[in-house]
Amino acid sequence: MKKPVTKFLKIAIPLALGIFLIWYSYSKFSQEQLQEIQVHFENANYWFVSLAVFLGLLSHVSRAYRWNFMLEPLGYQPKVINNFMAVYIAYLMNIFIPKSGEVSRAVVLSKYENVPFDKGFGTIISERIVDLIFLFGFTIAALMLQFDVLYAYLTEVIPARKLLVALVIMVALSVLFLLFLKYSRSLLQQKLKNFFNGLKEGVLSILTMKKKAAFILHTFFIWGLYLLSFYVATFALPETSNIAMGTIIITFVVGSFSFAFTNSGFGSYPFFVAGILAVFGIAETVGTAFGWIIWTSNIASIIFFGGLSFIMLPIYNRVGK
Repeated sequence: MKKPVTKFLKIAIPLALGIFLIWYSYSKFSQEQLQEIQVHFENANYWFVSLAVFLGLLSHVSRAYRWNFMLEPLGYQPKVINNFMAVYIAYLMNIFIPKSGEVSRAVVLSKYENVPFDKGFGTIISERIVDLIFLFGFTIAALMLQFDVLYAYLTEVIPARKLLVALVIMVALSVLFLLFLKYSRSLLQQKLKNFFNGLKEGVLSILTMKKKAAFILHTFFIWGLYLLSFYVATFALPETSNIAMGTIIITFVVGSFSFAFTNSGFGSYPFFVAGILAVFGIAETVGTAFGWIIWTSNIASIIFFGGLSFIMLPIYNRVGK
């Protein structure tokens, strides 16, 4: 009985949060502001939006190709087209069931390329670790580029004394967490320790890869395309076409983290993108429209290519045999 309830909550809670964030963000706007958002949608340059989606598509092609660098040392060399369709099916599944994409991706490769589930899933986790490292790299770069603005905003919203107290609490909690990992013998400690050991093994596995240089090059290419796609999308609206690169990077980072809160960023992506752009002087109506334009265009492409992959996978692999 507990498992169905847990599964339901894993789907329902992120979805409910997304709906709440949509309601909350739009409840703040007057009728005139809502009409302004609609005008931004109508007047957006969708050629730039289409180009941004195309760049995202190229990044997924590179991700599919890069996957073989991790599978090759294990004795497998799947067709890149199967990798590509598996990647899109994973993104599609994440829209409906959070965190299910990694599992479905490994299942696809197991079914059509005879890659054992555990080995395929292990490479996916390792890949995610590398992506997380790159995302943190962008986060550090963004904080360095816009530190003055963010610090001024935080000190305006939160008094300096409270910021200092919060920092001390964070450091204290970090120390307690490390002590817990070292000395505790609880089941939670074992799970956390195994998780971090898995992270470590995933990162170190890249060092033993035969084509590690190509893997790293593709990783830079993938994340470069992600950022370039976001940058190109800013030209869709006149109000966002001249924002500074530092603002673009930090908005890109905040948007990327927002996907963790709800189903593929449903509700959370536009909300957080609008919020961070407001810090840098972009009207919330503009930021909200911009966030929704990017999110809907990307989700539409995932639904299209993911749905097409569901249809084409069995057909392609049946014909190919």
